[in-house]
Amino acid sequence: MLWQQVLLLVGVLACSASPIFIKASHVHPIVMAAVRLLMACAILAPLFFRDWRRHRAVYTREHLRRTHAPAVVLALHLMSWSWGARLTITVQASLIVNLAPIAIPFFLHSIVGEKINRTEVFGTILAVIGVLVLTARDAFTGGGDVWGNCVCFGSMLLFAWYLALGRKHRDFPTIWLYVVPIYLQAGLLCLILSTPWITSSLVGAPAREWLLLLGLACVPTILGHSLLNQAMRHFRGQIVSLCNVGQFVFSGIAAYFIFHEQPAPLFYVSSAIVVTGIALVVFSAPTAPPRLR
Repeated sequence: MLWQQVLLLVGVLACSASPIFIKASHVHPIVMAAVRLLMACAILAPLFFRDWRRHRAVYTREHLRRTHAPAVVLALHLMSWSWGARLTITVQASLIVNLAPIAIPFFLHSIVGEKINRTEVFGTILAVIGVLVLTARDAFTGGGDVWGNCVCFGSMLLFAWYLALGRKHRDFPTIWLYVVPIYLQAGLLCLILSTPWITSSLVGAPAREWLLLLGLACVPTILGHSLLNQAMRHFRGQIVSLCNVGQFVFSGIAAYFIFHEQPAPLFYVSSAIVVTGIALVVFSAPTAPPRLR
């Protein structure tokens, strides 16, 4: 169990590196999303083909068709996240985008008919109040982060939608037969949309930029998400969700030393309100063990 706890911590740390890589790079956000997804797809392709050979009898075109909608949602999430993470301070962007646990119950209610309880509603309202406090502070002090907060909040809603769709499609034979086609389709969509900026972003780009893009694909996209998915097999989903919110702590510490970013005092009050709201939502959810793939 200790080893699994260590892996969960590593997964959260890996995911928390996402805004650091994004801010350190100068590549256009849409180009960054495209390269990140296509690199991840290429690295994971051997796992996809291995599982496809094992399950080709039951893996059909209908499975592929069902990956179209999640791919579009993921593409929109990563494009908006790559943009929003640069518009506000790192710790604030990470906190807002990890509000997904408060939105997932509402998407699950709409998509698969899961019921929402009163505690989930109250926790959601509390977390949103925390974000509104942050945004109001930015608006009245002229911090310039209001638009960044809005973009990150919209990106969080897209991420929650993507996760809810994953819950709907959990009957896939393996996780790789689900996510790799999604990464490919989402990457191609981002690539098409990034056409006006590809040349200026990638042609003649220094090795540093390519290393940052590779790090973005390998650390948060592959390592982080894979370890969190693995953690769902050994811990209650509520525990994994709440631990994942801790990303903003690691992101904030890294940003303080790398970018010299220091949040305003009100951020600490707001983040406490947000985390309390998320905890209420997370622990009010059913405690049934997750379905293993």
